[in-house]
Amino acid sequence: MHNTSSPRIALAQLRPVVGEPDANLATVEAALAEHAEVDLVVWPELFLPGYTTARIETLADSLDGERVSRLCSAARDHDTALVIGIAERRDDGAIANSALAIDRDGRIAGCYRKIQLFGDEAQAFAPGDTLEIVELAGVRVGLMICFDIEFPEIGRALAVGGAELLVSVSANMRPFGPDHRLCVQARALENRRPHVYVNQVGQGETFLFTGDSCHADTAGRVRAACPPHAESLILVDVPLGVETEKRPDYLALRRPVPPVHGGRA
Repeated sequence: MHNTSSPRIALAQLRPVVGEPDANLATVEAALAEHAEVDLVVWPELFLPGYTTARIETLADSLDGERVSRLCSAARDHDTALVIGIAERRDDGAIANSALAIDRDGRIAGCYRKIQLFGDEAQAFAPGDTLEIVELAGVRVGLMICFDIEFPEIGRALAVGGAELLVSVSANMRPFGPDHRLCVQARALENRRPHVYVNQVGQGETFLFTGDSCHADTAGRVRAACPPHAESLILVDVPLGVETEKRPDYLALRRPVPPVHGGRA
């Protein structure tokens, strides 16, 4: 299809096997083969290793490793871009909670390292220190991971930086499902950018993940959603155009934020 004005995106709300990256890789390869008509497939946070902070050292992948090479080959073979959560072994040996982006020609477009680590993640992962906008299927995509979306300045920086689409991969658990639905819609509305959010589902090693993956349009309205607490893969066409006749274009209208008087240093 490869429609850059309204890309077709698969939200892969599927349950990984914790500690079995080869099995999860096979799931990715099978889904890409079955849905080769889409422009982009998005998978949850830490989908490749399964969500864990206890044994991540043994499950991490370097970007030049075999499993990442297989992901690149699958993207190229099916002419389909993908975003997937991995435990990335950095060049310095540290492990990052990362969103790997591979374009449809099999090229690594970028690898965003989660900045806002949550809970025990801070002991298992090194935080990222830069935001990432990548080009996938001809679309400039701003990447976020889970807790990142609860910090409005991250989505705003990506939108100001030129992202046409916000994509968030997540492993959000009870009782925070409603929080993330609100944040998905808010980040879309305040930035006038469509937002695709893909969350883990089912009982994990520690947490019960809530699912509820969805697409919110540039007015913050949820246009399509996976069910809570059930595996699902849905296809959505995501218009990138911003309707501004009835609604304000916040990015165009924003003024520099003035200093805060009387605040604490």
